[in-house]
Amino acid sequence: MRNLESPPHPPTERGFPEPGPVVAVESAVEISLPCRDEITQAVTRGVGRALGEFGYGVLTEVSLASGRRADIMAIDRSGEIVIVEVKSSIEDFRTDQKWPEYREWCDRLYFAVAEEFPRDILPEDTGLIIADRFGGVILRPAPVTPLAAARRRALLLRFAMLASTRLWQACDPGI
Repeated sequence: MRNLESPPHPPTERGFPEPGPVVAVESAVEISLPCRDEITQAVTRGVGRALGEFGYGVLTEVSLASGRRADIMAIDRSGEIVIVEVKSSIEDFRTDQKWPEYREWCDRLYFAVAEEFPRDILPEDTGLIIADRFGGVILRPAPVTPLAAARRRALLLRFAMLASTRLWQACDPGI
């Protein structure tokens, strides 16, 4: 099995999300804060790039048979399935507690956050990816909990159908 902690080439200079809305503080000082959507988009993009470097095929916003939707699902050549839950803020983490349900739909479960996110509030029994819009680094590998064969097959088919549908829609946006 490949080492998920080491990308093919080490990360270079890190970037940050584009500045968000300007917030006035004491009328003389202005601070530009990235909004939650910008952080989510940047982290999602970076995770996709990093997983792609590790040899995974990546899809975002994948609906599961449970009715939940994974932020990121990735599959490698061996059929290993990874789900990544992207968190943009402490509030996002605390109010969205559906992530334990993802464990039954993947071999590995990760949280992905921006560099500034307080990592100590994230569960220790999940993997951890730090990402920005340019890439990501796996700081803590996720424990492996192999899926049952029937569930893996169903997920692989769902992944393939979703990927092919999205590709066709990109080729023929009129459908």
